[in-house]
Amino acid sequence: MGFSQSLSGVNAASSQLDTIGNNIANSQTVGFKSSSVQFADIFANSQGLGTRVAGKLQDFGTGSLETTGRGLDLAIAGDGFFQFTQNEQLAYSRNGQLSMSADGYFENAQGARLTDQQGEPLQVTQFSQGAQATTGVETAFNLNAETEALAPNNFNQDQSDTYSYVTNAGTVYDSLGVAHDMSLYYTKTGENDWEVRAALDGEMADGGAAQSISFNESGVPDVDTALSFNFGDLGNGSADFDNIEVDLAGTTQYGEAFELREFAQDGNASGTFVGVEITENGEVLANYSNGNSEAVGTVGMANFRNPEGLEPQGDNLWAATQESGAALLGQAGTGQLGSLESGTLEASNVDLTQELVDMIIAQRNFQANNNAIQTQSDILETVTNLR
Repeated sequence: MGFSQSLSGVNAASSQLDTIGNNIANSQTVGFKSSSVQFADIFANSQGLGTRVAGKLQDFGTGSLETTGRGLDLAIAGDGFFQFTQNEQLAYSRNGQLSMSADGYFENAQGARLTDQQGEPLQVTQFSQGAQATTGVETAFNLNAETEALAPNNFNQDQSDTYSYVTNAGTVYDSLGVAHDMSLYYTKTGENDWEVRAALDGEMADGGAAQSISFNESGVPDVDTALSFNFGDLGNGSADFDNIEVDLAGTTQYGEAFELREFAQDGNASGTFVGVEITENGEVLANYSNGNSEAVGTVGMANFRNPEGLEPQGDNLWAATQESGAALLGQAGTGQLGSLESGTLEASNVDLTQELVDMIIAQRNFQANNNAIQTQSDILETVTNLR
C-alpha cells in the first residue's frame, strides 16, 4: 500500500508541475489566465490511500493593462469577456489583439471574429463614402449692438462701407463633393434690425437680395432664425445649389465685438476608409478621409455567474458550460462589465515569482514521494534478503 500512496503523490506533484510549467510558458501571452491544481485525499474504510488531483482552478484576476498605441488592440478594464464566433460556435476571450480582414471583419490571430451584442460578426461594409451636397448650415455669431445703422437695401459687395460685417462662415459642398467657401454679409439697418446676405466663392445668392433678422431687447432673435438662400448653377456640372437653409439660432446682438461662434453643415466630400475607432463603451466608428465617422456597431461583451466554470479551448478562448452558466450579454461599461481601453492590451496574470516558489515546493513534493518509494523498495529488498 505504501507504494500506491507514494505513487499517487508522485502523480499529483507531476500534474502540479505541468500546470506551473504551463503558467510560466504563458507568462507573456496576452489575456492568459493562470491555473492552479487542487488536491484531495483518498480514503477507504478510514485508511488513507494517498492523494489525487481533484481539479484545476482558473484564476480570472485581471492582468496589468499595457499601452500599445495600436487602435485595434483592446483591453477590458474590469470584468467581462469579448465574444467571438469561430466555426459557427461562440467563444469568449480576454485577448483583444485584433486585426481587420480584407472583407472588414475584426479577427484574432486564429481567425475568430469579434461579434456584436446580437452575436453577429462585426464588419465594416462601407470602404468609401460618396459626396453629399450641403442642404443646411447652422451658424452663430455675436453682432455688436453698438454698430451704427446703415441705409437699407444700399448693399454693394465691393464697397465695405455699405455693410457692417462680412465673414467667411465656413466650407460647404456641392453634389459632386467640391468644396466652396460661404460668406455671410451683415448690415445693421435699425436699432435691432439686420439684413443678411450670402455669397459662395464670392458670388452673391439670390442676386444679392437680403433677408432680415431682428433681435429683442435681450439681444436674442425674436423671429424665426432659419434663412434660405439660392445660388443656382455653379458651372461645374453639379446640381443647382438652391434652398440652402442657414439657421442662425444662437446668434446674439450684444455690446461685444463681432465674433463667429459656431459653424456646422451637413454635406461632405467623397472619402475613403482610413481606419476605425472603438470607444470605451464599445461603439465601433469607421473613419473616412473626408473627416466623417460612421457607427458600424457595438462590441458584444459577456460575463458569467461562474467564470471558473468556463472550459478552456486553447488560443486564449473559453467556451460556456453548465457550470459557468449561460453568457450574460451587455454593453461595455454597464452593469458588471468593464469599459474598453483602445490602444491597450491586458497582460497575462501569471505571477512569475509565485510560480517559481510553487515550482520549488512541487519539486520537493515530487522528490519526497519518490524517496518514499525508494525507501519502500529498500525495505522490501531487505525483507526479501532475510534468511
